[in-house]
Amino acid sequence: MSGILIKNGIIVLEDTILDSGFVYIEEGRIKNVGPMTELQAADYSIETIDLKDEKRIIPGFIDVHIHGVGGADTMDGTIEALSTMATCLPAEGTTSFLATTITQEVEKIEKAMRNVAEYNQKDNIAGKAEILGIHLEGPFINTKQAGAQPRAQIIPPNVELFKGWQTVADNLIKLVTLAPEEENGIELIQYLAETGVIPSIGHSDANYDEVKAAVDAGAIHVTHLFNGMRGMHHREPGVAGAALLFKELMVEMIADGIHIRPEMIKLALQAKGIEKSLLVTDSMRAKCLKNGQYDLGGHNVFVENGKALLQDGTLAGSILKMQDAVKNIMNFTEISLLEAIQLASVNPAKQLNVFDRKGSIAIGKDADIVILDEHFEVEMTFCRGIKAFER
Repeated sequence: MSGILIKNGIIVLEDTILDSGFVYIEEGRIKNVGPMTELQAADYSIETIDLKDEKRIIPGFIDVHIHGVGGADTMDGTIEALSTMATCLPAEGTTSFLATTITQEVEKIEKAMRNVAEYNQKDNIAGKAEILGIHLEGPFINTKQAGAQPRAQIIPPNVELFKGWQTVADNLIKLVTLAPEEENGIELIQYLAETGVIPSIGHSDANYDEVKAAVDAGAIHVTHLFNGMRGMHHREPGVAGAALLFKELMVEMIADGIHIRPEMIKLALQAKGIEKSLLVTDSMRAKCLKNGQYDLGGHNVFVENGKALLQDGTLAGSILKMQDAVKNIMNFTEISLLEAIQLASVNPAKQLNVFDRKGSIAIGKDADIVILDEHFEVEMTFCRGIKAFER
C-alpha cells in the first residue's frame, strides 16, 4: 500500500481518546486507524509523519456559519473569493464549511449563489477546505433584530423566491436563517423541512409561542444563540429561552468571549447538552488581516482588538478562528477536548447529514485531519487526504 501514515499521536475518536495511535490515509480517505501496538509498519510505504510531544490528531472542524476570511467574502460572488476562503481556512483547522450569505438585493444574493454552484462544479477540490453548501442568512429576517444585516434589503419570507434561488444554487442551499414570526415564515419553514433544508431561527423577535410554532413546522436549528434575537425574560422566554428549552433545536454559539459572555455559554451548554450545541465563527473578511476598516454587506466594519463593529457599535460578525473557539469553550466551561471536538466537528457533520463521510476519524471517511500541538494550536491540516496547511 502507498499513502500517508501519521503515527505516535493522541487520537480523538468519536467517543474516546486513543493515547498513542496511528492513522493511515490512502486515496483521500482514512484506510486504517488504531493503537500503535497494532501498527505493522512494513504494510505501509511512502510518507510517514511521526508525532511526538503530546501532539493530537483530530477530525477537521466544520463551520456552518462563515461569511469570509483573508479579505474574501461569499457575497463577492467570485470564484477567487471562494478559493481564498477555502485556502485560508485549513490554517485554523477548518476542513469544510457552508459559504454564508448576508441580506442584500435579491440580484446580489442570486449572483453569490450561482457563483457557489459554479465553484462546486470544478474548483471544490481536495487540498482545500470543502464547501458543503450555502447558508442563506437573510433576507427573510426581522428588522428589529437585524444586527449588522442591512435593514433596507430585508424582505418577508417567500417560498417561490427561495425555490428559484435553490435552482440557481444547484440545490446547494443547506441551511436558511429566517424569522418565523414574519409573514409566510411558517410556510417557508415547512417547505424547507420537506425538501431537506435546515430551517434555522435567527435575527428573530419571535416570542415563545411563535418559536413553538416554528419547531412544530420543522425548525431544527438556531443561528448564533443569544445574538440577533429576542432575549430571555422571566415572563417571556423569547427566542433565547425557547432555544434552550426545545430539544429539537441545535444551537450555534460564537465562543469568542465577545458575542456571548462565557458564563452564558456555560449556561447554554448545561441546558442544551453537548449533543445539541455547535461552534461557529460567523467570521467576516477581516479574519486573518490586520486592524482596519472593512466591508460587510455594504456596511463599513471597523476591526480593532479582536472586535468587528459597525460605526454605531453593533457587532458585525467576528474574526474568530475555529481553533480559538475550541480552546475558548474548553476554558469557559471546562469541557474536555473530546466534547469540544463534538461541538466543532461531530455535531455540524450530523446536522448537515454528512456524518457518513465527515466529522470524525473513522475508517472509510474523508481524510479531513488536523494535528494540534500541546497548546491546541494547529500544526498541520489535511483536506481529503492532501496536506492543505503546515505551520
